[in-house]
Amino acid sequence: MAFDVAAIRGQFPALGDGWIHLDAPAGMQVPEQVATAVSTALRAPVSGPGGVFPASQRAEAIVDAARRAVADLVGCDPAGVVLGPNPAVLLQRLAEAVGSGWVIGDEIVVSRLDHQQNIAPWLGVAQRAGASVRWAEIDIETCELPAWQYESLVSHRTKLVAVTAASGVVGTRPDLAKITKLAAEAQALVVVDATSSAPFVPMDIKAMGADVVAVSATAWGGPTVGALAFADPSVLDRLPSYALGPNQSGPGRLELGQHAYPLLAGLVASIDYLANLDDAATGSRRERLQTSIGSAKSYQAGMLGKLISELRGLLHVTVIGDAMRRIPALAFTVTDIKAAEAIVHLADRGICAFADDVPSGVFAALGVAEVGGAVRVGLAHYTTAAEVDALVEAVAALTNPAR
Repeated sequence: MAFDVAAIRGQFPALGDGWIHLDAPAGMQVPEQVATAVSTALRAPVSGPGGVFPASQRAEAIVDAARRAVADLVGCDPAGVVLGPNPAVLLQRLAEAVGSGWVIGDEIVVSRLDHQQNIAPWLGVAQRAGASVRWAEIDIETCELPAWQYESLVSHRTKLVAVTAASGVVGTRPDLAKITKLAAEAQALVVVDATSSAPFVPMDIKAMGADVVAVSATAWGGPTVGALAFADPSVLDRLPSYALGPNQSGPGRLELGQHAYPLLAGLVASIDYLANLDDAATGSRRERLQTSIGSAKSYQAGMLGKLISELRGLLHVTVIGDAMRRIPALAFTVTDIKAAEAIVHLADRGICAFADDVPSGVFAALGVAEVGGAVRVGLAHYTTAAEVDALVEAVAALTNPAR
């Protein structure tokens, strides 16, 4: 492994602000090469697609490059990559297209572990169609999403199973292979939200057993662009079209309006950045992505283990959950101190963190709001051991009345 965190940090101008950025679940900071790619594309002549002149051909080349980059990341055919502003918008379009044929008696399965972007669209469409909604529940003690429950949740009436690849809140990575196998046996469409896992876990859409995978470039330091990757591109042509123009085929059926070409150029640069996280990575971009993200995973696993161990050593801190497989994101509570107060204390020490103190999403199922909410943090590719130590020291000081 050749994961050089100092060299990686040198690629991020934003890290010069002096803050410790443990806010990765909200999106990583942007590396210089991504910003340069976006600004270069903004300065270059770019027009709409379909023309015979260079500016139009450049637009088509950018879109093609973006599809190929996402395909390399996910392990799919570029012809199955749909591009858009963010996963929430794209999943809403997908839900409307897929759910247009649902009827009373059909069922869908969603999970309490998922982000609302992979829940709300499906609930809305199911309600309009009269389809039933079945919920996969979280184990309150471990924050696992037990795969065995899907044996009773999935049936011959199930049209869709929507599940996250990892929670950006508590870090849990469900056993997708078992869940998607049960869904496949019922011939249900499987939609996996990989927004939180993509920067940390090498992906293979076929190995995941997913029909559709959603990703967001902001998760790994890219621009505000999202994508849906289809395991079978031909599925797209069987969906209703949401394009503004007629005769659209393939990804264009779910792409509404003109692309943000400079941002797509930044998307390509951000995936190239991911592919080069490990200096020793060689081969095709797909091969380098697998190696580099694997190296990042190993690097962060060590720091995450240290962070969890040291936080659990503080008597006034409770780390939420104890999942066997996880990404480097976690939440914790502090005895007798509200999360909103705790993050102010952390900010006073130059640490970026979030507070969740409303009963929604994962924390609604856990009842966290009742104890003043939880502090959320997440590690990034550029996080150092010294920054983890600074967080632990700051949290330890929360017991000091003079804080």
